[in-house]
Amino acid sequence: VAADEGILHASGNGVPPVTKDYCIIYNSNWVSLPKSLDNATFSPLENLTSTVLCNSSEVPSGSMKDKAVVVMRGNCTFLEKARIAQSSGAKMLLIASKPRLSPLSDNKTDFEDVTIPVALIRYSDIVDMQLALGSEVNVTLYSPPLPEFDYSMVVIFLIAVFTVALGGYWSGVAELENLKAIASPGERETRRKKEENVTFTPVTVILFVVICCVMLVLLYFFYKWLVYVIISVFCLASAMSLYNCLAALIGEIPFGQCRIACCNKSIEVRLIFLAAFCIAAAVVWAVFRNEDRWAWILQDILGVAFCLNFIKTLKMTNFKSCVILLGLLLLYDVFFVFITPFITKNGASIMVEVAAGPFGNSEKLPVVIRVPRLEYSASTLCDMPFSLLGFGDIIVPGLLVAYCRRFDVQTSSSSVYYISCTIAYAVGMVLTFVVLALMKMGQPALLYLVPCTLITSSLVAWRRKEMKKFWKGSNYQVGWMP
Repeated sequence: VAADEGILHASGNGVPPVTKDYCIIYNSNWVSLPKSLDNATFSPLENLTSTVLCNSSEVPSGSMKDKAVVVMRGNCTFLEKARIAQSSGAKMLLIASKPRLSPLSDNKTDFEDVTIPVALIRYSDIVDMQLALGSEVNVTLYSPPLPEFDYSMVVIFLIAVFTVALGGYWSGVAELENLKAIASPGERETRRKKEENVTFTPVTVILFVVICCVMLVLLYFFYKWLVYVIISVFCLASAMSLYNCLAALIGEIPFGQCRIACCNKSIEVRLIFLAAFCIAAAVVWAVFRNEDRWAWILQDILGVAFCLNFIKTLKMTNFKSCVILLGLLLLYDVFFVFITPFITKNGASIMVEVAAGPFGNSEKLPVVIRVPRLEYSASTLCDMPFSLLGFGDIIVPGLLVAYCRRFDVQTSSSSVYYISCTIAYAVGMVLTFVVLALMKMGQPALLYLVPCTLITSSLVAWRRKEMKKFWKGSNYQVGWMP
């Protein structure tokens, strides 16, 4: 549909003339619209929305001559309307639609004798045009090409790199506290109770990837029901993650530490308010999740908190586990994007279908960072298109960055692994965007992020002659675990 989106440029007769742009949907196989307003030819708009133009007798004689005519969508085909309008001398035909705009389709050969532009426009836009520009309006059609680059990708890049870098750093801070607790027997038991980390071994890594594969296939076949399960899980997990992230910040503030006693426990009042705030944020998103104008901001905040908490909480025991996890998920990504089109009946990839909502489902999975397109185009008029980055493209490389940061803490290596891996992640993201712009199609980001981060980490370890230690990891955890 994107290739058949265009712009109706309307101009009033005031001084200076007031202009406004509206979305149109046309079929590029029927007519070719100019790419800009340069040397554009305007036609006066004739509002005939009182008729559907299924019969030439419905229109007064001479009312269409040399005009852009707008009629209502009816039971007859676009071809019938176009032939009547063309035979009456109209310069273009606009068909107003009250339902959602859809692609124009008809037999191409039937339109060989139709030479005037035919486009679909929202009825609400026709009403707005009359109110904003008056009764005398001149219009023209054009279809500017989509921009090669959109600045929303810069925002996506900054969010992703910030989340990975901060998640890795936070994991290093937790690691340093663990080491201090080990060195001090008096703090060891207290630290154990606070510790909420989950350790990934090679076996659990393989099990995790298998679960991911099964879940994706189940979503493809049972999306209509499972999407609401994923939404519920996201609300719960993101609220808890947001609480953990903000609680870590609040814990550094030495004010407002008053407590209340409840069930033989002492709880800080500010943490109770924080919990209520985080739950409210998740509930507000759940209720207004389909409000494209602002709900994406809340989804991104909750998503960043979810990724941060995941990176900090889930610990890779060694570089070997990281290689297995990133390698398997790279194969998973490539298989479900590039290979499954040869398997599915409609020739679409399972990954793309699930991300877009298969079978036209309006509910979308909340597992992506979303930023609306910032460059003005026909797409931004017709809809609110978004640039997307999956949580997995942040979390999976982020786990390697976190391991590098913890290894830096364990070996006192001045953050060289952490900084190198973070820079490699940023380079991988840039490479992803470059290929995306060149290929004009969605890309599995892990295809570029995984090699960049794994190769860079390996080179740093090899250069510092620490590959064996880096591969096996520190076994200090075994020494203090019960």
